Amino acid sequence: MEVGEVVEKSFLRPIDNTSVVQQVIDRLTYAMIYKELRPGDKLPTEMELAASFGVGRNSIREAIKILVSFGVLDIRRPEGTFVASGFSDKMINPLLYGIILDQSDSIDSLKELREWVDFGILELAMEKAEPEDLFQLEEQLHKLLAEIDGGNAEKVFVADDEFHEAISTAAHNSLLGQIAKLVRTLTSEMRITTIRNMLKLSKSQELKKAHEDLFHIVKFKKDKSARQLLVEGYFYRYNVLRK
Repeated sequence: MEVGEVVEKSFLRPIDNTSVVQQVIDRLTYAMIYKELRPGDKLPTEMELAASFGVGRNSIREAIKILVSFGVLDIRRPEGTFVASGFSDKMINPLLYGIILDQSDSIDSLKELREWVDFGILELAMEKAEPEDLFQLEEQLHKLLAEIDGGNAEKVFVADDEFHEAISTAAHNSLLGQIAKLVRTLTSEMRITTIRNMLKLSKSQELKKAHEDLFHIVKFKKDKSARQLLVEGYFYRYNVLRK
């Protein structure tokens, strides 16, 4: 099937009347999972989808609107509606808001999540980092160290985020990188509070050393110390956060 071609596959069959909009969303989603719809494919028209699914055009329109807001579909007037051709930051938003609004989440669970994601990225970065990646990571490290010396928590936070983004880039795994970005967003309040407290408690040298150690692990592939460094670092900073 050529990219952009209208598909007429098994997902084009009638659905029942319960939760119609959600079922349309599910049907289109599974069509993408099972490659009945591929990136860049043009969807049938609203009228054609409504007839195939046996539902009203308003339900089709609402489902498409939701998937567009998620970055999954793309409306191109006057051509029609297409499956997105690549990743969009909008795809992360539903998960982000779901976690934010889930009151059962705690600082402990977010801390553990980031620890495991960061360790996975660190392992891949040790294995796959190219010389250019190491150069960029070292540049971000120097920027971060300078901001720590400057003592402005907000600037340190931005530089810290850029440093960890550079590690994600060095891992050369776009999916894991997007998950890491999501986790950093979710833990942003925790991280900025920790940075403020460490600067306030004159812990600048410890903060600098933690990031220098991360850089050296990636550069010199000291995999035996990677997990221990992360665990000690996270537990230490978490204790500082609670003071």
